[in-house]
Order: sequence, then structure tokens, then C-alpha cells
Amino acid sequence: MRSNTALLYLEPREAGTRGAAVLDALAGMIERAGLQVGDRLPPEVQLAQQLGVGRSTMREALNRWEGLGIIRRRRGDGTYLSARVQTSAGAVPVMVQLEGAALLRLIEVRRSLENDAVRKAAVAATPAQRVEIGTLCDELLGIIARGENYREADWAFHGAIYDATGNPMFGQILRRLDEMMERSAESPFSRPAFGLSSFPLHLDLSEGILAVDPDRAGVAINAILDSVESEIRDMIGLSGQP
Repeated sequence: MRSNTALLYLEPREAGTRGAAVLDALAGMIERAGLQVGDRLPPEVQLAQQLGVGRSTMREALNRWEGLGIIRRRRGDGTYLSARVQTSAGAVPVMVQLEGAALLRLIEVRRSLENDAVRKAAVAATPAQRVEIGTLCDELLGIIARGENYREADWAFHGAIYDATGNPMFGQILRRLDEMMERSAESPFSRPAFGLSSFPLHLDLSEGILAVDPDRAGVAINAILDSVESEIRDMIGLSGQP
């Protein structure tokens, strides 16, 4: 079984190795050992011993991968690979590749939920909710224009749309999806500039809902997601690939 020999491909690191270096080593082991989705990784304690790091360091690294959907832990059974890991994609750092791929998977899930949400909001929103959505969109675009931190304003705008659906599960699920996608502070996907090109399209989304036009709202949310997806693909070297 491939997982039984995987440790042979894990080279010890210098004392004090942490974070991205540990994950880079694990990614290299997975690729060289030929592990595939569904294969079990060696036990955490063995990985830590072979790499020469503490168990807490290894646990932190695996927690981060679990947050990205790369591994899945089964209580009492072990840790399994749940997404493809590749380290030979040119000059793009391994963790950037893996975070980008995880975000692309997240967008795939969000697309279905967001399409339903904006279409329902366009039909079900009350007059007061439409005014609020329009106001929050103007505030968001103003914050973007001033170069200020837009995260809270962005969530307020989208949160108002989810509230307008009349189904609180949309907001709860979509917020949870975003929170479960763990990104490091140094990640390029955590920087304020990431996703900025999609924000002018938020006006189209707002206007579609204000006009009680679910088709227009649907086109707008897909354009927003397409913009973000294209940016991610460019950043991880997948531009032009399906």
C-alpha cells in the first residue's frame, strides 16, 4: 500500500521548522510517494518523528490542510487525502497552489447557493430591504474607492441579500463556508487587493435586485464569481485551463 512507504519520501528538516516548510515537505512526500485521493497518510506521530518536528507543529500543519479540504480525518481510523496535491507547477509556491485550488472548490459550491440566494432575494425582498441593499452597495463601493478595509461592508451587503431571501440558512451556510477556508496571514488571498476587480460588478447585482429582476441578479453574481475565479487561476498558474 502506498501509504505504508510514504514516510520513506519525507526528509527530516532543521530544528525549529514550522508552518509552510512542514506543509511543503508533506506535499513533496505525497507527490513522490504517489498518494492519491482516498489514500491514508501515515500517523501524525510518525510524520512528526520522521520530519523531526514536534507533534504540536505537525498537528497545526494538518489542521490547516483540513481547513483547506485537502485532508479528512476519521476519528479512530486516520487521516485521508481528500484533494489532489501537486508540487511541480512552476514557480508558484506549494501553499499558494493548494490554497488557490481550495478556493476554486469553494467557489464551485458557492455558485449554486449564491445563484439561488440572489434570485430569491430579487423576488422576495421587501421595499425596505431593497433600499437597504442599494444603500449598502453604495457604501461598499465608496469604501473601495477610498482604499479602506472593505471586508465588513462586503459582508453587510451580501448579508442583506441573504436576509431578503426569507431563508436564514443561506447566510448561515455561506458565512460558514467562508470561515472554514483557513488562509494564512501571509497568503496572497488574504491581501486587500485580492478580488478587487469584482467589486464594480456588485452594482449590477444590487440593481438587479432593486429592479425585481432575478435573471439580471443571477447574471451579476455569476460575473462576480467568474472574476474572482479568473484571478485565482492567474495567481496559481491555471489561467486558460478548464
